[in-house]
Amino acid sequence: MKRIREVIVVEGRYDKNTVSQVVEATVVTLGGYAVFHDKEKLAFLRRLAEKRGLIILTDSDGAGFLLRNYLKGALPRDRVKQAYIPDVPGKERRKRKGGKEGKLGVEGMTPAVLLEALRRAGATFEDEAPGEAREALTKADLFALGLSGGEGSAERRRRLLRRLDLPEHLTSNGLLEALNLLFRREELEVLLREEGE
Repeated sequence: MKRIREVIVVEGRYDKNTVSQVVEATVVTLGGYAVFHDKEKLAFLRRLAEKRGLIILTDSDGAGFLLRNYLKGALPRDRVKQAYIPDVPGKERRKRKGGKEGKLGVEGMTPAVLLEALRRAGATFEDEAPGEAREALTKADLFALGLSGGEGSAERRRRLLRRLDLPEHLTSNGLLEALNLLFRREELEVLLREEGE
């Protein structure tokens, strides 16, 4: 089992159970929307972020993104990494019916998908050497590559999100963050050319 240095933040106890079966890490639950009114939990998350760093791993539905965006504004940005699971239609086995958007959440993901999401987020795997540093992509790069601000950019972004197994709710800023973890500019340009974008 891989050991991760950062603290992983998930929505609920079933997510925690699933993640704990995949990696050895400290996993903290938000308790869903309860975190909006829990100042002690938020203070605890801030302390954890400063001490060890956090990885936010929420579902890819609207509710997961609402929680993720709240935490982005409440926690130190430089100490928080974002892990995204892909949009996968379905429902978890323990539930009678699926969620409103009909997507699997963190608890429904396979171990391979969860490991890949954590790797893409830049998790520090304690048994692996750190990756090499690279020059970050910028919003200007997204514009130059036709992924923001121009005609057809929204559709190009949607196609790229599907190709990279990233959730449809991902904003331009979230996409930029994910691309910086996954690609160098040259690699992204090659990918976009292959896609005919």
